[in-house]
Amino acid sequence: METLEEAELCFPQINTSCKKHTRPQSESMFIYIFMSSMSLLTVVLNLLVIISISHFRQLHTPTNLLLLSLAVSDFLVGLFVIPFKILYTEPCWLLGDLACVLGNIVPYITVCASLVNMVLISVDRYVAVCDPLHYATKITQKRVKICVLLCWVSCVFYSFMILYDNMKQPGRYNSCYGQCVINVLGAVDIFMSFILPISTIVILYLRVFVVAVSQARAMRSHITAVKLQSSVTVTVKKSELKAARTLGVVVAVFIVCYCPYFCVSLSSSDLIIGSSSEAFMSFLLLFNSCLNPVIYVFFYSWFRKSAKLIVTLAIFQPNSCVACIL
Repeated sequence: METLEEAELCFPQINTSCKKHTRPQSESMFIYIFMSSMSLLTVVLNLLVIISISHFRQLHTPTNLLLLSLAVSDFLVGLFVIPFKILYTEPCWLLGDLACVLGNIVPYITVCASLVNMVLISVDRYVAVCDPLHYATKITQKRVKICVLLCWVSCVFYSFMILYDNMKQPGRYNSCYGQCVINVLGAVDIFMSFILPISTIVILYLRVFVVAVSQARAMRSHITAVKLQSSVTVTVKKSELKAARTLGVVVAVFIVCYCPYFCVSLSSSDLIIGSSSEAFMSFLLLFNSCLNPVIYVFFYSWFRKSAKLIVTLAIFQPNSCVACIL
């Protein structure tokens, strides 16, 4: 009986060890294959986005720079976060308390960066649709690059701050040895990482939606006596509205994937890392990184063209960076 009891512990030689909860081998294999496939797909698709925007000069626009930053965060999710998340599906955490904390740094940085990038994309679309005449002067590549840099620096700093207590004393929130529990959820963190950015995104896109509806009605009414400048403005707005609709889909999918995790936190329910509910919430967060480039495939013709040139290795030909893909 004693041997059986010890065999059920993660670390039989330690009295405070957690009990090992095993699962069927078929279920474990399904999780490994599914998560590994999602990791590979996320890496490949976002790498195509990164190469496309970085290589082709026609894609060097302020909006695409924001998409590039978002693709980088999604790429890191596929390369580091998802493989590390597979370890959480194991019955026991075997890498130690310090590895548990360090392994959560990249996920928190990428989640924070995704949120800030979405806010920046919403601001970009708001200015493009609601104030198109001043868009070129307000939203420049230099300003966008500075915003992206500040985004990543602030996210790295914020992630280390919210994980400081866990790094200072790794394993302080574990109930037994062999468990990986990170405690970062609090009123300030929920407000800064969920309520504030999501509210900003929703408010800005509601304004964009109102303007888009009014523009659509104006176009259908066949207004006469339109000045040349107004005609150019309508044409610019029409293209910007199309981009706004596409990025609106990206933002909507983003909110659907992120809301469940933080809504559980807002309800004051405990979300233990490794539990079934936490695994499902985390899956939605990670799956969003794979969905973004899939959305680009359906809505952006330039992504389909650039991906074809990359896969066929045509980008290695001379002057391929100036190819017309728009």
